Amino acid sequence: MMHPEYILTLSCLDQRGIVHRVSGFLADHGCNIIDSAQFGDAQSKLFFMRVHFSAEDAAVTGDQLRTGFAALAATMQMTAQLNDAGKKPKMMLMVSKIGHCLNDLLFRYRSGLLPVEIPAIVSNHTEFYQLAASYNIPFHHLPLAAGASAQDRQRQEQKILDLVEAHDIDLIVLARYMQILSPGLCEAFRGKAINIHHSFLPSFKGAKPYAQAHERGVKLIGATAHFVTGDLDEGPIIEQDVERVDHAMNPETLTAIGRDVECVVLARAVKWFVEHRIVLNGSKTVVFK
Repeated sequence: MMHPEYILTLSCLDQRGIVHRVSGFLADHGCNIIDSAQFGDAQSKLFFMRVHFSAEDAAVTGDQLRTGFAALAATMQMTAQLNDAGKKPKMMLMVSKIGHCLNDLLFRYRSGLLPVEIPAIVSNHTEFYQLAASYNIPFHHLPLAAGASAQDRQRQEQKILDLVEAHDIDLIVLARYMQILSPGLCEAFRGKAINIHHSFLPSFKGAKPYAQAHERGVKLIGATAHFVTGDLDEGPIIEQDVERVDHAMNPETLTAIGRDVECVVLARAVKWFVEHRIVLNGSKTVVFK
């Protein structure tokens, strides 16, 4: 007989007895811990924990576990989430004209490597409507002209919010969506929107970043996946990676390598989110791998 499985994530001020009380609660409710990880941050004085467990007492429901643990969390001033491990999160993808990250995530989804549902793909352009159709995913073209007024931007973003609400979206992925989101939309997406961007030392902004990197003779190129905030490209970092390059490579080669890194970094970040491995720690993240 298969028992339902859950994933509990929590954070609170570090104090004695947290692991004891959490594990005791689970044992008292007929649950068996499958794996557990914890981290105490000496700087913030916060404690973080992720517990994957099975509920072996058929008389105890998921709602009862949530209600019971909410009472425990209140006594310890915890921020906690209890998620059904068998439930596939609903992910909405947003893209503009560059499709390598979109294509990679869709392949991982189709292959079963990324256990999600994708109810919608949103774009301000029409380049990838056929790709979306090949996966039987509804494609929503929500254009936004260059220099659009604040009212036009607000109307376009409201349509995005309507889709998020209509499909009960758990995760929004900006798979190279090249529009700056308003502070209001960033706040609405707080903690559930992931962006990917190139990251160099030094950082190159504006058009053709890989060509700029080539002109400066960089030796490392990379990518960063982070949560979206109102501070452009400065949200809590989830994952980063780099590849070494050299003087013999032209801008096209750097671009190809950079896009590969972007795909891998974004896929890792999305997978960790889906598996409930990421916990916010102020302007940083704790990632239980």
